[in-house]
Amino acid sequence: MIVWTLFLLAVVFILALDLGVFNKTPHIISTKEASKWTLIWVTLSFLFSGVIYWLYTTDYIENPDGLKPAVASMKFITGYLIELSLSVDNIFVIAIIFASFKIPQKYQHRVLFWGILGAVIFRGLMIFFGVMLINKFTWTTYLFGLFLLFTAVKMLFSGEDDDFQPKDSFIYKTLGKIIPITSHMEHEKFFILTEKGKKAATPLFVALIVIEFMDVLFAVDSVPAILAITSDPFLVFSSNIFAILGLRSMYFFLANMLAKFSYLEYSLVAILAFVGLKMLLHDFIHVPEWASLGFIALSLLVGILVSLKFGKEKELTDSDLDHH
Repeated sequence: MIVWTLFLLAVVFILALDLGVFNKTPHIISTKEASKWTLIWVTLSFLFSGVIYWLYTTDYIENPDGLKPAVASMKFITGYLIELSLSVDNIFVIAIIFASFKIPQKYQHRVLFWGILGAVIFRGLMIFFGVMLINKFTWTTYLFGLFLLFTAVKMLFSGEDDDFQPKDSFIYKTLGKIIPITSHMEHEKFFILTEKGKKAATPLFVALIVIEFMDVLFAVDSVPAILAITSDPFLVFSSNIFAILGLRSMYFFLANMLAKFSYLEYSLVAILAFVGLKMLLHDFIHVPEWASLGFIALSLLVGILVSLKFGKEKELTDSDLDHH
């Protein structure tokens, strides 16, 4: 319990430092600043795998699956890479939400900060119940596996994410019935008083709520995917949280380059299909940890390289078509 408490306190401290020191004044986050923070988060995550190795050599953390330190460390990195790769889809949707509600760039970080705070709480609850289900009813592993395969197939044949219209969503319409919504913005305030003296939600608050709900929907995919790697609660939670904490800087880093990573979607399909099959066949085939990690890392690398090579050609073709 001490490790859990210290980990949660560290997360709260990092978030407080983020909003209270590094981003006290709203500003447009440049690609340079975002790339620096993305590198810091990825480095911290990989360094934490060393902490995981050390923890699993001690009695400080409960080890329900009796994992060896090296295996626990690899499971953490695998879970982290899965969550990070699935976050790319989340970034596409966040970009659409910000564009739809015309959120100025300098206020986007504040919205994402509170969105991530909510995501930490929701993910914690989903992981707790997911682990409980798998441990109590082993057959739920097959359900999760089938669900991930279904998601992979759906992702392969679905249209572009641009089809999502935040203002037409159920969340937006429901929120409008609960509290008045204004298109007026007053600095970084979530609520303002209208001329009639009534409290109204600004586009910042509306964007936050829509992002929060979308994150819950994304977690429905990503939590079972990590549970396929391990049902150890601390490994699942910590790998998830590290990926979520780095999501903001990754958003600002990738936001201007989303078109270049158009082929990364196929990497996500391959990862989800692999994890789904691993869950369904776990009684018949044992996939070593290094093989899982290798497949996920290779899928991401191939997706990135293919996107960088053919994404440029695709952009040139599109621009030629525009000129004609």
